[in-house]
Amino acid sequence: MTSKIALHPYQYCDSLVSYKRRKTIVVNIGDVPLGGDYPIRVQSMTTVDTMDTIGTVEQVIRMVEAGCEYVRITAPSLREAENLANIKKELRARGYNVPLIADIHFTPNAAELAARIVEKVRINPGNYVDKKRFEFIEYDDATYQAEIEKIREKFIPLIKICKEYGTAMRIGTNHGSLSDRIMSRYGDTPLGMVESALEFLRICEEFNYYNVVLSMKASNPQVMVQAYRLLVQKLDAEGLKPYPLHLGVTEAGDGEDGRVKSAVGIGTLLEDGLGDTVRVSLTEAPEAEAPVAAALIQRYTYRAQQAKPIRSISVSTKNPYEYRRNPTREVLNIGCENVPRVIADLSRFEKISMKDLSCIGHFYLPEPDKWTMNDQGADYVYSGNQKISFMLPNGLKEIVNYAIWLQVPDKTYTYPLFTKEEYLTHSLKHDVLNFVKLTPEEIDNDWMLIFQRDTTLVLILETDNPHAMPALRRIFFDLYRDGIPIPVVIKREYSQIPIEKLTLYAATDIGGLLIDGFGDGVMISTDLYFPQERKEQLTYLKKLNSLAFNILQAARTRMTKTEYISCPSCGRTLFDLQETTAMIRKRTDHLKGIKIGIMGCIVNGPGEMADADYGYVGSGVGKITLYKGQQVIKRNVPSEKAVDELIEIIKQDGRWIEPTSLALKENS
Repeated sequence: MTSKIALHPYQYCDSLVSYKRRKTIVVNIGDVPLGGDYPIRVQSMTTVDTMDTIGTVEQVIRMVEAGCEYVRITAPSLREAENLANIKKELRARGYNVPLIADIHFTPNAAELAARIVEKVRINPGNYVDKKRFEFIEYDDATYQAEIEKIREKFIPLIKICKEYGTAMRIGTNHGSLSDRIMSRYGDTPLGMVESALEFLRICEEFNYYNVVLSMKASNPQVMVQAYRLLVQKLDAEGLKPYPLHLGVTEAGDGEDGRVKSAVGIGTLLEDGLGDTVRVSLTEAPEAEAPVAAALIQRYTYRAQQAKPIRSISVSTKNPYEYRRNPTREVLNIGCENVPRVIADLSRFEKISMKDLSCIGHFYLPEPDKWTMNDQGADYVYSGNQKISFMLPNGLKEIVNYAIWLQVPDKTYTYPLFTKEEYLTHSLKHDVLNFVKLTPEEIDNDWMLIFQRDTTLVLILETDNPHAMPALRRIFFDLYRDGIPIPVVIKREYSQIPIEKLTLYAATDIGGLLIDGFGDGVMISTDLYFPQERKEQLTYLKKLNSLAFNILQAARTRMTKTEYISCPSCGRTLFDLQETTAMIRKRTDHLKGIKIGIMGCIVNGPGEMADADYGYVGSGVGKITLYKGQQVIKRNVPSEKAVDELIEIIKQDGRWIEPTSLALKENS
């Protein structure tokens, strides 16, 4: 019997400022142990039909060669579970000893068979025993306990088999498939996710079965991060063993969107030393996932040695298990209830033309002599040591270095950026809005008094500490603790880092702060685009601007485009997910702020609609079920008509708008 331990309710990791990986028990998975002092592992999941033995084997080989250390294969029924033996035999014959994981949802008998064959089984506590009908049921303690007894009856046989065969198990909660029972008692919450897993884990510990890995996946990175943090806190508080964590954001999508969303969720947890294996869920070929996971993990190989010391934090005073934006004052259109602003850094350009602004979402149309903008139009442009020579489009504001600002004749709509010394030694300032750029090391008690007093000031906070997110978070915690309402722009500058890694790093460094409710603006800079040709420079600048907006969207702090919650495909998928996602995106990606779920089968499909406005879910070969939220609107729609029918549902809901000519041009 475990005993509860008195811990601070907000303590979920060893340190909030110094990198230290959480020490877990070791879980043996074939010849590749997990947790303890072993490296953080990379894994992915096959997409080929499990009954296609050779197709699955060849895909597994491609995944292993791309860097996968574990491979998961769906086993939705006994038939597929039985075929895992053939897949394993063929892989071993070809010299591949990668541990295999059977993915189980509704079929305990398939799990029991698979546990005798493969090195690990993954069960989903939301549907392993419980049935999901999206019904609210009132449970008293006695009836709730009776449901737990049903779990024991179905689950204990699997535990015994796993112990006998030395098979590991992942208890993998999905936000989108919480049972009606959990939803009725805890709601659609991180606490419900955690309790869903702990119900099963407590039974494992009762039988002294500890070869267990835990996960708390969600398509919403905010919910995912909160659930993992709360899980660790609950494990410690209940005196349960420190089990390894499998990290992942479900249904992240494809391209940059999927990578940013994954990095915001996974990277935030890795920063705090949480996580022992990573799966990046992209709507792409599974071998494309491993390099992304590896890039996220590799950043922490030497983090402890590289990081500069940061003033310690005993424990956060801000609730890490819920999202609440840090309250700040409003300075012009920054802070308070305003969405976080995007500042585009054009300071490295020698001369800025009207045409250049198209790369940050502002388009000059010569014939009518007018400006237009897309949904990712930057809010501010930082031009550094030059003043832009033409009138900016309405809504776009310019920031220049203080020495240049002093020379500007009309200072009304141009705003100064001060260094530390300039702010302290010069009295002339803008009446409405001033920026000061500081590092955490420069901020002392005197500056905190200035932040409190100067109601025109916005802080641009930057760091060169490799442990960047915690270094910046330290200052945010100070501001929160002292109730200082200054708006803060998070600035990150990356030097000579390939754009693929820059995308992941920025999403982690900035997204982790946004998820905690910190940050009123974003500014991303790099020296990558120099000394390139002008066209390439603008291409890089466009990528950075898009990245800033994508990070804000992934952190759910500013929605500027359609979001696609699309699963990464597996052997259960009933249509080509990549092709279908591309088709739906082409028709709907001008619908700002709408979330569309695209799911290949019924396992996660209906549940993940909890985080989507509309859903497109495979219900049979060539058949699609369409959702509004979690409500089924149309069943068994022929796939060739399904996108049109989806658009009709959006129109009937009053949320459809026709794409503009600019949107059509960008889409083409």
